[in-house]
Amino acid sequence: MRFRLADKKDKMRKLLIIIFFAVVSAVNGQNIPDTPTPQRLVNDFASILTRQQIEALEDSLVTFYRQTSTQITIVTTNDLGGTSVDDYAYKLGEKWGVGHDGRNNGIVMIVKPKTRESRGEAFIATGYGLEGVVPDLVARRIVDSEMIPHFRENDYAGGIEAGVRTLMQLTRGEFTAEGYLNDDSATGLGAAIIFIFFIIFIVILAASSKNNQSTSIGKDIGMMTFLSMLAASNRNNHGKWDNFNSGSGSFGGFGGSSRGGFGGFGGGHFGGGGAGGSW
Repeated sequence: MRFRLADKKDKMRKLLIIIFFAVVSAVNGQNIPDTPTPQRLVNDFASILTRQQIEALEDSLVTFYRQTSTQITIVTTNDLGGTSVDDYAYKLGEKWGVGHDGRNNGIVMIVKPKTRESRGEAFIATGYGLEGVVPDLVARRIVDSEMIPHFRENDYAGGIEAGVRTLMQLTRGEFTAEGYLNDDSATGLGAAIIFIFFIIFIVILAASSKNNQSTSIGKDIGMMTFLSMLAASNRNNHGKWDNFNSGSGSFGGFGGSSRGGFGGFGGGHFGGGGAGGSW
Protein backbone atom coordinates (compact mmCIF):
# COMPACT_ATOMS: atom_id res chain seq x y z
CA MET A 1 0.00 0.00 0.00
CA ARG A 2 2.82 2.37 0.91
CA PHE A 3 4.61 1.58 -2.37
CA ARG A 4 1.46 2.36 -4.37
CA LEU A 5 1.03 5.67 -2.53
CA ALA A 6 4.67 6.62 -3.14
CA ASP A 7 4.31 5.65 -6.78
CA LYS A 8 1.24 7.86 -7.16
CA LYS A 9 3.06 10.79 -5.53
CA ASP A 10 6.01 10.32 -7.87
CA LYS A 11 3.73 10.29 -10.92
CA MET A 12 1.94 13.39 -9.66
CA ARG A 13 5.23 15.21 -9.15
CA LYS A 14 6.36 14.36 -12.68
CA LEU A 15 3.01 15.51 -14.07
CA LEU A 16 3.30 18.83 -12.23
CA ILE A 17 6.81 19.32 -13.58
CA ILE A 18 5.60 18.66 -17.12
CA ILE A 19 2.70 21.08 -16.68
CA PHE A 20 5.05 23.74 -15.23
CA PHE A 21 7.45 23.61 -18.17
CA ALA A 22 4.57 23.52 -20.65
CA VAL A 23 3.13 26.69 -19.10
CA VAL A 24 6.54 28.41 -19.11
CA SER A 25 7.07 27.44 -22.73
CA ALA A 26 3.62 28.73 -23.69
CA VAL A 27 4.22 32.05 -21.95
CA ASN A 28 7.60 32.50 -23.60
CA GLY A 29 6.13 31.57 -26.96
CA GLN A 30 3.66 34.43 -26.75
CA ASN A 31 6.52 36.81 -27.55
CA ILE A 32 7.09 35.15 -30.91
CA PRO A 33 4.74 35.76 -33.86
CA ASP A 34 3.02 32.78 -35.40
CA THR A 35 4.37 31.32 -38.61
CA PRO A 36 3.08 33.55 -41.43
CA THR A 37 0.43 32.28 -43.82
CA PRO A 38 1.45 31.87 -46.55
CA GLN A 39 4.94 31.18 -45.29
CA ARG A 40 7.53 33.68 -46.49
CA LEU A 41 11.27 34.11 -46.04
CA VAL A 42 11.01 37.91 -45.72
CA ASN A 43 8.70 39.19 -42.98
CA ASP A 44 8.84 42.96 -42.54
CA PHE A 45 6.75 43.37 -39.40
CA ALA A 46 8.49 46.70 -38.68
CA SER A 47 7.61 48.14 -42.12
CA ILE A 48 11.12 49.37 -42.88
CA LEU A 49 11.30 47.99 -46.45
CA THR A 50 9.40 48.94 -49.56
CA ARG A 51 7.16 46.42 -51.29
CA GLN A 52 9.59 46.24 -54.20
CA GLN A 53 12.53 45.55 -51.88
CA ILE A 54 10.58 42.83 -50.05
CA GLU A 55 9.55 41.06 -53.25
CA ALA A 56 13.01 41.27 -54.80
CA LEU A 57 14.67 39.88 -51.67
CA GLU A 58 12.02 37.17 -51.32
CA ASP A 59 12.62 36.05 -54.90
CA SER A 60 16.36 35.93 -54.32
CA LEU A 61 16.11 33.97 -51.07
CA VAL A 62 13.69 31.49 -52.62
CA THR A 63 16.04 30.97 -55.56
CA PHE A 64 18.94 30.51 -53.15
CA TYR A 65 16.94 27.99 -51.12
CA ARG A 66 16.07 25.97 -54.21
CA GLN A 67 19.70 25.94 -55.30
CA THR A 68 21.29 25.13 -51.94
CA SER A 69 18.47 23.95 -49.59
CA THR A 70 19.60 26.62 -47.08
CA GLN A 71 16.77 28.76 -45.71
CA ILE A 72 17.67 32.35 -44.79
CA THR A 73 14.76 34.06 -43.08
CA ILE A 74 14.57 37.82 -42.54
CA VAL A 75 12.35 39.18 -39.78
CA THR A 76 12.05 42.84 -38.83
CA THR A 77 10.16 43.80 -35.69
CA ASN A 78 9.53 46.84 -33.53
CA ASP A 79 8.90 44.74 -30.42
CA LEU A 80 11.02 41.92 -29.00
CA GLY A 81 8.32 41.13 -26.46
CA GLY A 82 10.47 41.89 -23.45
CA THR A 83 13.14 39.34 -24.33
CA SER A 84 16.66 39.72 -25.74
CA VAL A 85 17.20 39.82 -29.49
CA ASP A 86 19.20 36.57 -29.45
CA ASP A 87 16.53 34.72 -27.47
CA TYR A 88 13.90 36.10 -29.84
CA ALA A 89 15.85 34.82 -32.85
CA TYR A 90 16.36 31.31 -31.42
CA LYS A 91 12.73 30.94 -30.35
CA LEU A 92 11.45 32.17 -33.68
CA GLY A 93 13.72 29.78 -35.56
CA GLU A 94 12.47 26.85 -33.44
CA LYS A 95 8.80 27.87 -33.53
CA TRP A 96 8.75 28.42 -37.29
CA GLY A 97 11.05 25.48 -38.01
CA VAL A 98 13.47 27.40 -40.20
CA GLY A 99 15.65 24.98 -42.18
CA HIS A 100 15.39 21.23 -42.69
CA ASP A 101 14.93 18.93 -39.73
CA GLY A 102 17.66 16.55 -40.88
CA ARG A 103 20.12 19.23 -41.97
CA ASN A 104 19.25 22.07 -39.55
CA ASN A 105 20.50 24.49 -42.19
CA GLY A 106 18.41 27.52 -41.36
CA ILE A 107 19.48 31.10 -40.64
CA VAL A 108 17.32 33.72 -38.92
CA MET A 109 18.23 37.39 -39.31
CA ILE A 110 16.41 39.67 -36.86
CA VAL A 111 16.42 43.46 -37.30
CA LYS A 112 14.81 45.77 -34.75
CA PRO A 113 15.06 49.36 -36.01
CA LYS A 114 16.24 52.17 -33.77
CA THR A 115 13.59 54.46 -32.27
CA ARG A 116 13.60 57.46 -29.95
CA GLU A 117 12.85 55.15 -27.05
CA SER A 118 15.18 52.26 -27.80
CA ARG A 119 18.40 51.36 -29.56
CA GLY A 120 18.48 49.40 -32.77
CA GLU A 121 19.43 45.72 -32.59
CA ALA A 122 20.30 43.03 -35.11
CA PHE A 123 21.10 39.34 -34.70
CA ILE A 124 22.00 36.40 -36.93
CA ALA A 125 21.05 32.99 -35.52
CA THR A 126 22.38 29.84 -37.20
CA GLY A 127 20.94 26.35 -37.10
CA TYR A 128 22.99 23.43 -35.80
CA GLY A 129 24.05 22.46 -39.30
CA LEU A 130 25.54 25.87 -40.16
CA GLU A 131 27.36 26.75 -36.94
CA GLY A 132 30.67 25.64 -38.47
CA VAL A 133 30.08 27.49 -41.74
CA VAL A 134 29.00 30.72 -40.04
CA PRO A 135 30.64 30.65 -36.59
CA ASP A 136 29.75 33.22 -33.95
CA LEU A 137 32.74 35.45 -34.69
CA VAL A 138 31.78 35.64 -38.37
CA ALA A 139 28.13 36.36 -37.57
CA ARG A 140 29.25 39.17 -35.27
CA ARG A 141 31.45 40.70 -37.94
CA ILE A 142 28.69 40.52 -40.55
CA VAL A 143 26.36 42.40 -38.24
CA ASP A 144 28.94 44.95 -37.07
CA SER A 145 30.79 45.55 -40.35
CA GLU A 146 28.30 44.83 -43.12
CA MET A 147 24.91 45.71 -41.66
CA ILE A 148 25.08 48.27 -38.86
CA PRO A 149 26.99 50.94 -40.85
CA HIS A 150 23.99 51.05 -43.20
CA PHE A 151 21.49 50.95 -40.36
CA ARG A 152 23.10 53.98 -38.73
CA GLU A 153 22.21 55.89 -41.91
CA ASN A 154 18.64 54.51 -41.82
CA ASP A 155 19.49 52.41 -44.88
CA TYR A 156 17.86 49.21 -43.68
CA ALA A 157 17.55 47.75 -47.17
CA GLY A 158 21.27 48.24 -47.82
CA GLY A 159 22.26 46.70 -44.49
CA ILE A 160 20.07 43.65 -44.94
CA GLU A 161 21.32 43.24 -48.51
CA ALA A 162 24.96 43.35 -47.42
CA GLY A 163 24.38 40.81 -44.66
CA VAL A 164 22.42 38.42 -46.86
CA ARG A 165 25.00 38.56 -49.66
CA THR A 166 27.76 37.55 -47.26
CA LEU A 167 25.71 34.72 -45.77
CA MET A 168 24.89 33.44 -49.24
CA GLN A 169 28.53 33.41 -50.28
CA LEU A 170 29.67 31.73 -47.07
CA THR A 171 27.05 28.98 -47.25
CA ARG A 172 27.73 28.43 -50.96
CA GLY A 173 31.39 27.93 -50.11
CA GLU A 174 32.61 30.84 -52.24
CA PHE A 175 34.95 31.68 -49.39
CA THR A 176 35.53 30.33 -45.90
CA ALA A 177 34.88 31.87 -42.52
CA GLU A 178 38.64 32.07 -41.99
CA GLY A 179 39.13 33.84 -45.30
CA TYR A 180 36.42 36.33 -44.47
CA LEU A 181 37.89 37.10 -41.06
CA ASN A 182 41.43 37.42 -42.43
CA ASP A 183 40.41 40.02 -44.99
CA ASP A 184 41.12 42.77 -42.43
CA SER A 185 44.84 42.06 -42.58
CA ALA A 186 44.89 42.39 -46.36
CA THR A 187 42.94 45.63 -46.20
CA GLY A 188 45.33 47.06 -43.63
CA LEU A 189 48.34 46.07 -45.72
CA GLY A 190 46.87 47.69 -48.81
CA ALA A 191 46.21 50.92 -46.94
CA ALA A 192 49.79 50.94 -45.66
CA ILE A 193 51.16 50.43 -49.18
CA ILE A 194 49.07 53.31 -50.51
CA PHE A 195 50.28 55.58 -47.71
CA ILE A 196 53.96 54.71 -48.25
CA PHE A 197 53.84 55.35 -51.96
CA PHE A 198 51.88 58.52 -51.46
CA ILE A 199 54.77 59.78 -49.31
CA ILE A 200 57.24 58.71 -52.02
CA PHE A 201 55.14 60.58 -54.55
CA ILE A 202 55.28 63.78 -52.45
CA VAL A 203 59.05 63.44 -51.98
CA ILE A 204 59.60 63.04 -55.72
CA LEU A 205 57.54 66.13 -56.43
CA ALA A 206 59.41 68.13 -53.82
CA ALA A 207 62.78 67.04 -55.19
CA SER A 208 61.82 67.67 -58.80
CA SER A 209 60.53 71.14 -58.02
CA LYS A 210 64.14 72.23 -57.27
CA ASN A 211 65.07 71.61 -60.86
CA ASN A 212 62.72 73.06 -63.45
CA GLN A 213 64.02 70.74 -66.15
CA SER A 214 63.14 67.63 -64.16
CA THR A 215 59.82 68.83 -62.76
CA SER A 216 57.73 67.25 -65.51
CA ILE A 217 59.65 63.97 -65.36
CA GLY A 218 59.36 63.85 -61.58
CA LYS A 219 55.63 64.45 -61.69
CA ASP A 220 55.11 61.80 -64.38
CA ILE A 221 57.14 59.18 -62.52
CA GLY A 222 55.52 59.97 -59.19
CA MET A 223 51.99 59.95 -60.59
CA MET A 224 52.49 56.71 -62.53
CA THR A 225 53.98 54.99 -59.47
CA PHE A 226 51.20 56.13 -57.19
CA LEU A 227 48.39 55.20 -59.58
CA SER A 228 49.97 51.83 -60.30
CA MET A 229 50.18 50.92 -56.63
CA LEU A 230 46.69 52.23 -55.98
CA ALA A 231 45.28 50.04 -58.73
CA ALA A 232 47.19 47.00 -57.46
CA SER A 233 45.98 47.59 -53.92
CA ASN A 234 42.39 47.88 -55.06
CA ARG A 235 42.65 44.60 -56.94
CA ASN A 236 44.11 42.81 -53.93
CA ASN A 237 41.75 44.19 -51.31
CA HIS A 238 38.41 44.39 -53.05
CA GLY A 239 38.37 41.48 -55.43
CA LYS A 240 36.62 39.24 -52.90
CA TRP A 241 34.09 41.58 -51.37
CA ASP A 242 32.92 44.19 -53.92
CA ASN A 243 30.19 41.98 -55.29
CA PHE A 244 28.20 41.96 -52.04
CA ASN A 245 29.14 45.24 -50.41
CA SER A 246 27.24 47.58 -52.72
CA GLY A 247 24.68 48.68 -50.15
CA SER A 248 22.36 49.80 -52.93
CA GLY A 249 19.22 48.52 -51.25
CA SER A 250 17.82 47.32 -54.57
CA PHE A 251 18.76 43.63 -54.15
CA GLY A 252 19.71 43.58 -57.83
CA GLY A 253 21.68 40.55 -58.98
CA PHE A 254 20.68 38.24 -56.14
CA GLY A 255 18.96 35.80 -58.45
CA GLY A 256 16.06 35.28 -60.78
CA SER A 257 12.36 35.51 -60.06
CA SER A 258 10.85 32.73 -57.96
CA ARG A 259 7.19 33.63 -57.65
CA GLY A 260 4.95 31.11 -56.00
CA GLY A 261 6.60 30.61 -52.62
CA PHE A 262 9.32 28.31 -51.38
CA GLY A 263 7.27 25.38 -50.13
CA GLY A 264 7.41 26.12 -46.39
CA PHE A 265 9.77 25.67 -43.48
CA GLY A 266 11.12 22.23 -42.72
CA GLY A 267 11.58 22.03 -38.96
CA GLY A 268 15.23 22.92 -38.38
CA HIS A 269 16.69 23.31 -34.90
CA PHE A 270 18.82 26.02 -33.28
CA GLY A 271 21.33 25.46 -30.52
CA GLY A 272 22.55 28.94 -29.64
CA GLY A 273 24.85 29.68 -32.58
CA GLY A 274 25.09 33.21 -33.89
CA ALA A 275 25.81 36.76 -32.78
CA GLY A 276 24.53 40.31 -33.09
CA GLY A 277 25.07 43.95 -32.27
CA SER A 278 23.33 47.24 -31.60
CA TRP A 279 23.52 50.90 -32.59
